[in-house]
Amino acid sequence: MEQTINYISHHAIDKQRWNQLISDSQNSLAYADTDMLDAMSPGWDALIAGDYIAVMPLTLRSKLGIKYLCQPAFCQQLGIFSAAPISKPLVEAFLRKASLHFRLIEIGLNYANPQPESVSAATNFILPLQHSYTSLKARYKNDLHKNLARTQKFDLMYTSSTNVELGIGTYQMLYGANMGYRKQDYEALATLCKKWLPSGKCFVREVHLKNKKENSVIDSLLAIGLFLKDEYRIYNIASSTLPNGRTMEANHFLFDQLIREFTGQNLILDFEGSDLPGVARFYQKFGPVNQPFSFWKSNRLPAVLRCWKK
Repeated sequence: MEQTINYISHHAIDKQRWNQLISDSQNSLAYADTDMLDAMSPGWDALIAGDYIAVMPLTLRSKLGIKYLCQPAFCQQLGIFSAAPISKPLVEAFLRKASLHFRLIEIGLNYANPQPESVSAATNFILPLQHSYTSLKARYKNDLHKNLARTQKFDLMYTSSTNVELGIGTYQMLYGANMGYRKQDYEALATLCKKWLPSGKCFVREVHLKNKKENSVIDSLLAIGLFLKDEYRIYNIASSTLPNGRTMEANHFLFDQLIREFTGQNLILDFEGSDLPGVARFYQKFGPVNQPFSFWKSNRLPAVLRCWKK
């Protein structure tokens, strides 16, 4: 029987039931956890089918009195989540319902949402970690093997850290100008990560030069990665390589050591993209598979406002 899809305001969402459904969903993603939605899209609303049979977060903003949907910072893909397989008619029903409430929509649907008509596909590389490190490394590209061999002469050290501020600050410093994120987005991510650190839902890994480690952590830093983790995936939320680290292949070393650390576990390493050619080439060196997702854009604003950019 077809379920009625209802628009539910933020205050009326049962967050305990929501999180249970996300955890039980065959397409569960950390981006849809209420903690992350609260941090990255405060006041989000939702579409809910039946009695929490399927859900879709509505990550809304408002400008000039106009409410619109946009993808929150550091939340690559959202869309519809359900413990049951998600059909194309169900996706289309949710999108029709959303269109009744928002005339401007630019959001990422998740990989398990069948792609609707006139919706573009985006690249996302993932690497299942269930196999042994030896078998995973055998899938590396030849130039990655060469780069990893080169790192051996630099005496690099892979370390665990809780320095969320360093991870986010380094990312913001190196890449912030190209990302388009707001200051409050970085602050919200830092608050969320500090909340999730004790439970292991967030962790930081760093690459240093061994002979400088005791003198200054920051001076010896070559690369740093901020990751989220749930029971299904490790998410590459913000990884950075400093200029000195690039000359020492520290970014290759970071991800190789991360794979080595978590190999043999029933997890997926989610590289988070990318359609950028240079970034895509880097991730492809590790032998991942592409798990594409859809990006839905709909602009039904009046003609005088149609070229408005948020």
